[in-house]
Amino acid sequence: MRRSLYLAPAVAALAAAAAGCSDTASPTGPAAPSLAQNVLRDDPTLTPQESGTTARFMAVSPVNQNVVWLAGSAGTFAVTTDGGDTWQSGVVPGAEALQFRDVEGISATEAYLLSIGVGSDSRIYKTEDAGATWTLQFQATDPNAFYDCFAFWNQKRALVMGDFLDGRLPVLRTTDGETWVDIGANLPPAQAGEAAFASSGTCVATQGGQRAWIITGGAAESRVLATIDGGDTWSSYSTPIVQGTPASGGFSIDFRTPKHGIVGGGDLERGLEILPNVAVTSDGGQTWQLASPTPFGAIYGLSYVSNAGLTGVVATGPGGAAWSPDEGETWNLIPDAANYWAVAFATPQAGWLVGTEGRILKISF
Repeated sequence: MRRSLYLAPAVAALAAAAAGCSDTASPTGPAAPSLAQNVLRDDPTLTPQESGTTARFMAVSPVNQNVVWLAGSAGTFAVTTDGGDTWQSGVVPGAEALQFRDVEGISATEAYLLSIGVGSDSRIYKTEDAGATWTLQFQATDPNAFYDCFAFWNQKRALVMGDFLDGRLPVLRTTDGETWVDIGANLPPAQAGEAAFASSGTCVATQGGQRAWIITGGAAESRVLATIDGGDTWSSYSTPIVQGTPASGGFSIDFRTPKHGIVGGGDLERGLEILPNVAVTSDGGQTWQLASPTPFGAIYGLSYVSNAGLTGVVATGPGGAAWSPDEGETWNLIPDAANYWAVAFATPQAGWLVGTEGRILKISF
C-alpha cells in the first residue's frame, strides 16, 4: 500500500478513538518577536461556515482575506469570495471518484487542483472561470506513480511532490503554469519507501522566488529536501521527529522567513499518542531542533498565522487542533476541533480549518 494511502484507515481509527514573502526577508527572523505574542495573546475566535457539501475537505488555499479555495473528496472543490460568508461548491467532471488533496488559489477565478491516487488517478486540473470548467493539465502515466501535494512560487511556477519510484522521487516542476516536467534527477536518491503524506497539501513549502522545501516520511529517515535555486539543485537534511516506519515521519512543512521554518508529523499507527512530532529550524532547514509535541497526536497540516515573520502557528489533525504563540514551544488546544485536516491563513484575522463532512471553521486572532 502506498504510504499516502495510510491516511484513509488512520483517520477512521482516530475518529473512532476520539471523535507562498520575499527572499530578501531578514535571515535573522522577525525584528520584534513580541509582536507575535501580542497577535496570539488570546484564544482565537472560531466561526463555523456552511460549505453546502458533505465532502471531506483536505486542503485550503486563501488568496486573500476574501477569496479562498478548498479541495476535497469525491472530486469536490469549493470557493468563497466574501471571506466565507457564502461558499460555492462543485464537482469536477470526470473526477467524481478522485480525492483532491491539494489546491492552489490564484484569484477569484483561477485555481489548480491536485488529485491523489496510483497511476492515472494522480492528476492536475486548472480552472480560469471560477470552477465552471476545468482543464486536465497533467495525468500520471506510470502505473505506480503517486503524487501528493504541490506548492507555488507564483501563478506560473510550482513544484509537485511524488512518492518513491524506481529509486528516485519524481518531483514535477512547471515554469509556465501549464506543462509539468519531471525533475527527479535533480534530487538526492530516494530512500526505499520514501514518500510524502497526502494529508493536507502541505508536504511542500515555497518561499520567495527560488526557495522550496519538501518534508518526507515512510522510510528509515524523515528528511527535508531543500532548494535555493528553484529546483535545479537540492540538499538533504535530517529531522529529529518520529520516524523509521512506513506510517511515520513528517507530514507538513511551512516557512515564515528564508531561515525560520517548522515541520509537523507523527505516526499514523499511533495516531493519538503524544510523540516527538514538531521541529523547528533557524538556518533554512539545514538543522532541526525538536519543539513541544502537539497535545492531540499526529499532525496532518500546520501553518504560520502570518507570512510576515511572526512565530504564531496553528496545527491540526484528526485528534484535534492547537495554536502556539511561540513556534511550538507551547501549545493551546482549540476546543471541539477534531477531524480537521488542513489549515491556512490569509492574515492573522482570516484563517480557515477544513475537514470531514464539509466542515469549515474560520479562525481569527
